[in-house]
Amino acid sequence: MIDQERIVRAVEEILRAIGDDPRRDGVDRTPARVASMYAELFSGIGQDPREFLTVSYDEGARDMVTIKDIPFTSICEHHLLPFFGTVHVAYVPSGRVVGISKLARAIECLARRPQMQERVTNQSADLLTEALEPQGAAVRIEAEHLCMTIRGVRAAGSRVITTAFRGVFKEDPATRAEFLSLTSPQGAGS
Repeated sequence: MIDQERIVRAVEEILRAIGDDPRRDGVDRTPARVASMYAELFSGIGQDPREFLTVSYDEGARDMVTIKDIPFTSICEHHLLPFFGTVHVAYVPSGRVVGISKLARAIECLARRPQMQERVTNQSADLLTEALEPQGAAVRIEAEHLCMTIRGVRAAGSRVITTAFRGVFKEDPATRAEFLSLTSPQGAGS
């Protein structure tokens, strides 16, 4: 459970620490706004993403299912700044399929906590593997990190790409290549 009152007090203290007055007109409601925003941005803490993947359907499916361009936002655990972009996922079912919106909800759950892109990529692939027991799973995430674009190196426009492959995607180069072709910016279906 997110302690919003504690966040309000902390943000008031941050405003004081940077030399501002938390009672000043314009920022007087900022601590409450930040607390409400944090409750939303970190809503995945303590939530089990597997709960979204509990209902599946035996369709006898054995061909790749790919969902691309799932938008996501997360918070970098190192600077508490957003990173955001798109997630592409695929799995090769062992007969059972899951509702596609449920995959997006499960990934959102993983992203809604302090994260690293590399971790959320691997957690997503592991989640698909554990919950769906497919022949294989693949995840590709492309994201812009504000901790890199608005501070430090200030590399505006740079994007980080991470991948994770399980099962047939790791073992079979052709299956992996098909997924990467389908989910690359110039890939099929774009």
